Amino acid sequence: MSKIFVNLPVTNLSRSIAFYKALGFTQNLQFSDDTAACMVISEENYVMLLTHEKFRGFSDSPIPDAHSNTGLMIALERGSRDAVDATANAGLLAGGGEPRPAMDLGFMYNRTISDPDGHRWEPFFMDMSQVPRQ
Repeated sequence: MSKIFVNLPVTNLSRSIAFYKALGFTQNLQFSDDTAACMVISEENYVMLLTHEKFRGFSDSPIPDAHSNTGLMIALERGSRDAVDATANAGLLAGGGEPRPAMDLGFMYNRTISDPDGHRWEPFFMDMSQVPRQ
């Protein structure tokens, strides 16, 4: 099994740490300092929050403004519709935004929330027994 580390540039590290803790992520202090924070989603999935200066050390490309440009959307499976709503609501209370309304396709329910820097997360629940057969 491979681990996934999503690297996100952030403008205010402490604000971002608080936001991701509100979503239920924990911080791995072993891989955190004044320029980066490792936030644990699960044993195999992590988010690295990097100050812009730190992020530029890994990429020569300009850092886009995630509030006006969507370069990625990170889907985050939750165990139920209620868990989707709980995750989204916690993000909103922690300073995030909701750039579009919830989407209910019957077999799948998701919401889109953005962190304080505009990075989009999509907590979702999918009932595999309800997926249309082709």
